[in-house]
Amino acid sequence: MSEENKPAAPEVTRLADLVEYQEGSIVSRTLIKENKGTVTLFAFDKGNALSEHTAPFDALVYVVEGDMEVTIDGDAYFLTAGETILMPANRPHAVNAVSPFKMLLTMIRP
Repeated sequence: MSEENKPAAPEVTRLADLVEYQEGSIVSRTLIKENKGTVTLFAFDKGNALSEHTAPFDALVYVVEGDMEVTIDGDAYFLTAGETILMPANRPHAVNAVSPFKMLLTMIRP
């Protein structure tokens, strides 16, 4: 097995510590990227947003800290730290930072 494909060594860490807020920005860090899916950690400064879009795969959002609003098919959902929501594939959704917040986004390809 090449070093590139070697699995990472186990390490205990806090998700919130893996990405930092940047004023006026959205910061992301990919934690896992495989053919079957990705796990990405995001930090949104207050007022930042991802405009409405669709994705070809289901996406599970877990709020690590802070408060966010996600709109799916025109319906708004407010989430806070410790809460999760599924954004179904091929359905329009948008994300808005009600406060600075961090989320873990998991996308699994069929």
